[in-house]
Amino acid sequence: MTTYYSEEHEWVTVEGEIATIGITQHAADQLGEIVFVEQKEPGDDFEKGDDIGVIESVKAASEIYAPVDGEVLEANGALEDNPGALNDAPEGDAWIYKIKLTNTDQLSDLMDLDGYKAFIG
Repeated sequence: MTTYYSEEHEWVTVEGEIATIGITQHAADQLGEIVFVEQKEPGDDFEKGDDIGVIESVKAASEIYAPVDGEVLEANGALEDNPGALNDAPEGDAWIYKIKLTNTDQLSDLMDLDGYKAFIG
């Protein structure tokens, strides 16, 4: 299992052709108290850079951008009832999507943890 990070503060953990996508702790901290998450439906296709959802906090609304091409296999339904979980465990249980990767070459455009730490530092 390998984890990658985007400049838009999403993380992608890859296991074979399946990836889990979420937002980083840094993004959650910047957003503040998260009150709503809008997600795509299973079966929806998207391309890298597409708007694939919205996170609303008491401070602002922020789009979720696709860090890679893929197809939604599962959206984390627990976020519908408890969007604040993204504040508590954004890089753990509060993942946003499980996707099928359709272009693994795009992973090389993302950062590893050290690169991401340098990016936000």
